[in-house]
Amino acid sequence: MLDKTLAVVLAGGAGSRLKPLTADRAKPAVPFGGKYRIIDFVLANCLHSGLRRVLVLTQYKSHSLQKHLRDGWSIFNPELGEYITSVPPQMRTGERWYQGTADAIYQNLYLVERSEAEQVLILSADHIYRMDYEAMVRFHEAQGAAVTVAAMAVPLEQAGAFGVMAVDAAERVVAFAEKPALPQAVPDDASQALVSMGIYVFSAPLLLDQLRLDHDDDTSNHDFGTDILPRLIERHKVMAYRFGGPTGRVTPDRYWRDVGTIDAYYQANMDLLEPIPALNLYQADWPIRSYQLQTPPARTVPGTSGTEGIFINSIVAGGVVIAGGSVQHSILFPQVFVDDGAFVEDSILFQGVQVGVGARLKRCIIDKNVVVPPREQIGYDRKRDRERFSVSEQGVVVVPKGYRFPA
Repeated sequence: MLDKTLAVVLAGGAGSRLKPLTADRAKPAVPFGGKYRIIDFVLANCLHSGLRRVLVLTQYKSHSLQKHLRDGWSIFNPELGEYITSVPPQMRTGERWYQGTADAIYQNLYLVERSEAEQVLILSADHIYRMDYEAMVRFHEAQGAAVTVAAMAVPLEQAGAFGVMAVDAAERVVAFAEKPALPQAVPDDASQALVSMGIYVFSAPLLLDQLRLDHDDDTSNHDFGTDILPRLIERHKVMAYRFGGPTGRVTPDRYWRDVGTIDAYYQANMDLLEPIPALNLYQADWPIRSYQLQTPPARTVPGTSGTEGIFINSIVAGGVVIAGGSVQHSILFPQVFVDDGAFVEDSILFQGVQVGVGARLKRCIIDKNVVVPPREQIGYDRKRDRERFSVSEQGVVVVPKGYRFPA
């Protein structure tokens, strides 16, 4: 079954709502959780689900993403027909970039045909979750479905940000609306709506036919949710597969987050610091793989004043040194240095950040290789922060990669 399944990961989005974190990198390559990249979660799901043929469709500022795939995910054996392959736009169907989710796969139809896959699993690279895709593929085959859509229930007031499905008693999709102003509630709970997770299993012949029809339609947005699915529901059996059910090999935690904004990204990271996190990175039956930078262990040491370095309820990666500073409820990526008397709270510091003596950081995200000067303060003066940096709707300050403070 799985040897006849091709996974296609859509990883070409610009991630404009995540700027400045996406100013120099693709959204799926944004660091997450102290040692990972966002794309690691969907690739780990493929790995643990037994999928060994994976195409990653890249586009926007993809160098760091492609480097990460090379360094961290060159794990399959091509001699056995296994691969995780990065596929930038090839211009095989015209001189244009990927125009939408459906168009991205249309431009690579030759790869789908060459794979001789019987079904195609379509995935997004910018969500944080665990899922056994094999269970979904088995459900798709058992139901004799043309298309199966992964679905989850969300509060009705939040559903307008997603594609909303209506299903019958057998979980067959009978209607689909992309980001409706008035989402339809599920029949047995007026407070919930059933939304698409952007995960689809298609019968390969049907997918090829539909993408060709969509390409020839000048009025189409070339998007699965907007164009492909609504058209298919009228003529084919489209099923909803409930996320987080008892099937599959992974312990269900029912955690799924779209980290498409700074506030959503920040909160998903902070979720990891809960005493019992909704997404447990230490879950032994479904570890998240990533490229592992070779660093010495993290350590705390006394600063020049003799004050001990400490960290409380924080994630601290390899190579971090806290030299007399204090880190509380924060996430530190590799090779961060926190100097004497510095105070870091509710913050995310990317690789190579250096925090100077007596500096104070609160509710901020600091991108790679930024040197924070001694006694600098970020997150305490909203007006001053806005004059220098991006500040989210919920007040998270983002210092861009390589930022240089004035002397």
